[in-house]
Amino acid sequence: MSSVFNLEGKTALVTGGGRGIGKAIAFRLAEAGANVVIASRKLENLEAAAAEFSGLPGRTVPIACHVGKEEDIASLVAGAEKQLGPIDILVNNSATNIGQGPALEVTDDMLTKMVDINVLSALRLIRRIVPGMIDRKTGGSIINIVSIAGLRPQAGGLLYSFTKAGLIMMTRTWAVEFGHYNIRVNAIAPGLIKTDFSEYFWKNDEYVKRIEATQPIPRIGTPEEIGGLALYLASDESSFVTGQTFVVDGGATAR
Repeated sequence: MSSVFNLEGKTALVTGGGRGIGKAIAFRLAEAGANVVIASRKLENLEAAAAEFSGLPGRTVPIACHVGKEEDIASLVAGAEKQLGPIDILVNNSATNIGQGPALEVTDDMLTKMVDINVLSALRLIRRIVPGMIDRKTGGSIINIVSIAGLRPQAGGLLYSFTKAGLIMMTRTWAVEFGHYNIRVNAIAPGLIKTDFSEYFWKNDEYVKRIEATQPIPRIGTPEEIGGLALYLASDESSFVTGQTFVVDGGATAR
């Protein structure tokens, strides 16, 4: 275990932790000694990840949860605290993108579902977890997984860009309000990362060729390349860092 990123005695909750970026983050946290609850709708993915992590220093607990449902959020937090104790690290990673397409085809139902999953779930988790962090006076770290789509418009991606931009501003506002309690709130904005969630893009040969031709690091990123940054933000090594959005995109937005 790294002596720099030592999370022994810490409890983390990672939504969307059964695969992709969430799984990579959960792995790094458990590797550093944190006990980690991973949550998503599909219990089989969570159980497979927990089995894979069984040899790590930190314990991994799977809990099925639909983050778009307030009752599921309540059960998730209660179950996490019952099994592992108070939460010190929260990673809001769950997301959906059902509205990819022309802006004029966006419906009310699409908007509602996107806000429920991508924005409201984070707000509900914050409301349930942060008061305990304040009461314990031990600080905490909150990491919101956003996207470069929240930093610049993306043709056909109105709702995804809108919700991720909203979560970026929530990150900054929470950082201002919670900093007095030594609770840090930061965001990670990935570019194109090879996950099941983003296969719409990386399975498009023309899109990939454009990335390879224009992006300073001419390839698609991996979930593991997000996990390392999340570990830094979860640890005391980032104790003076809050309210920031860290872009991990191979230089795509540097142009």
